Amino acid sequence: MASRKKIKQPASVYVFQVFNYCFLTVLVLMCLYPMWYCLMASFSEPGKMMAHMGPLLTPLGFSVEAYKKVFLNPNIISGYKNTLFILVVGVFLNLIMTSLAAYVLSRKNVMWKKPLMIFIMITMFFSGGLIPTYLNLKDLHLNNTLWGLIIPWLINTFNMIIMRTAFESIPDSLIEAAQIDGATHWRILRSIVLPLSKATIAVMVLYYGVEKWNGWFWASALIRDRGKLPLQVILREILLSSTQSMQTGAGSSDTEAIGVTIRYATTIVATVPILCVYPFIQKYFTKGVMIGAVKE
Repeated sequence: MASRKKIKQPASVYVFQVFNYCFLTVLVLMCLYPMWYCLMASFSEPGKMMAHMGPLLTPLGFSVEAYKKVFLNPNIISGYKNTLFILVVGVFLNLIMTSLAAYVLSRKNVMWKKPLMIFIMITMFFSGGLIPTYLNLKDLHLNNTLWGLIIPWLINTFNMIIMRTAFESIPDSLIEAAQIDGATHWRILRSIVLPLSKATIAVMVLYYGVEKWNGWFWASALIRDRGKLPLQVILREILLSSTQSMQTGAGSSDTEAIGVTIRYATTIVATVPILCVYPFIQKYFTKGVMIGAVKE
């Protein structure tokens, strides 16, 4: 058996590869270091962290006092519950509404398909404005409710266009064969289109999930009951406040010191869950986006 000859590449290719690996390594470190800093700072002793300046690679001492204060705060627990409700119910309804709209607009024989698509795409560039949207939600009695953070944003136009393009890539012969066998559009969508679009659906879960998890603006504008605030609003309040409401029986200097580590601990607590979910969806990311972005 003849041995394979190794193709010799020019020196410029090796130089580019070395540069590319070095650049990407630096970029990864720049992205990871802020999270590492927060993690190390959250386990540091408050007094030492208060006096520390510059980079941080290891904890300054070791203390879990900040995490105890965070999980003893009732607002954190209620914020987690509210965020999980918005995340689970919101993403589920997002997928249903987005897939329904995408399926209709992906069919070739839909009446007024182009005018509908133009009308929908206009919403990507123009909206009613902040104040009219708030007044509209208030008149619909969606203020001070968790449903006010779900119902008005059931469909993201950009995500719907990606899913529509993915549905259009499914061979028409499969749809026609199902129709000949008597399958309805509901059955075609449930049994053929959605199972063949798992990668795109996984990307939609990631997009909508991150949007729901990080959402805080409309929650702060619509909700007045503190028991209904999501986690990110609570996190924002902690980061902006002196955290004196979370302390009992501590002096002002002690409160300020532990307040620093509490902010880092809260950031870690609010970030880790979404980071744990991402690796399970990441493998579908490139495939799902490309299927939904390129039209043959």
